[in-house]
Amino acid sequence: MTAADQLLARTFTEHRAHLIGVAYRLTSSVADAEDAVQESWFRLTGLSEQARADIRDLRGWLTTVVGRICLDRLRSAAVRRESYVGSWLPEPVVTSLTSTGDDPLDVVVRDDDVRLAALVVLDRLTPEQRVAFVLHDAFAMPFDEIAEALGCAVPTARQHASRGRRALADADPPPRVALSEQRVVLERFLAALATGDVRAVLDVLHPDAVVVGDGGGKVRTAVNRIVGADKVARFLLGLVAKYRIDPARVGVVALVNGDLGLAIPDSPGEGTGLVLPRRVDALVVRDGLVVGIYDVANPDKIGHVPFGA
Repeated sequence: MTAADQLLARTFTEHRAHLIGVAYRLTSSVADAEDAVQESWFRLTGLSEQARADIRDLRGWLTTVVGRICLDRLRSAAVRRESYVGSWLPEPVVTSLTSTGDDPLDVVVRDDDVRLAALVVLDRLTPEQRVAFVLHDAFAMPFDEIAEALGCAVPTARQHASRGRRALADADPPPRVALSEQRVVLERFLAALATGDVRAVLDVLHPDAVVVGDGGGKVRTAVNRIVGADKVARFLLGLVAKYRIDPARVGVVALVNGDLGLAIPDSPGEGTGLVLPRRVDALVVRDGLVVGIYDVANPDKIGHVPFGA
């Protein structure tokens, strides 16, 4: 490797965390984010020396390339969703409560706009709206560069970002609350489930509580959204009774995209012969109550999760 190649590799490494952040926000996929960044490196090294020398802003150039790659992946994902079984949820980033944050994704998910509730809303946008909105509003990328990534005119890129912004404003995902408050709510919630009493569970659920499950047709979870505190309480208590599990001991409390949640390994039910398949559960808190539960059980989306680590 020449000195110039070594310098290019070091410079790319300096931008890698930024690029991972861009790609994960755009795709909601750990695997796609890492692949997109790796592909941007291949495209960079595939340029002639003169072409590399002509790049005035390498960070901006790489961001545009990653945006274009992610746009293609989002379009492919949109096609796959047409035949997807049940709800589609983002791939969660799970870290321990004592994580040092060495991985670039550990740093990325500390931002409020990368919490799972926010990514779920981003997934409702068209691929073009998502790329334009994220690149402009999250990374202050100028619209001429966004237009280049989208392959469209600048006014069209502005329009995509504007429509995405309006869609997100209408959705109003709950803001992140302090971890100390989340801890109190999570402990109350698990204790209530352990009682087996519907009233106890209802006391910790927001009236607008919802459960969204993603098993991808491979693992059993809620195929349709379960909406309303009473339906959510009865659904969850039904699972506890069926598998005969202890809610307070079945999972490891962890950070799921920066918020408290549970990493649940394969869990045999006591004396039932049944096994609750591994999953990641992310909780959303509003007004001191659980308002959302995202149950990611599709094994394709949690293969990177360190269960029990």
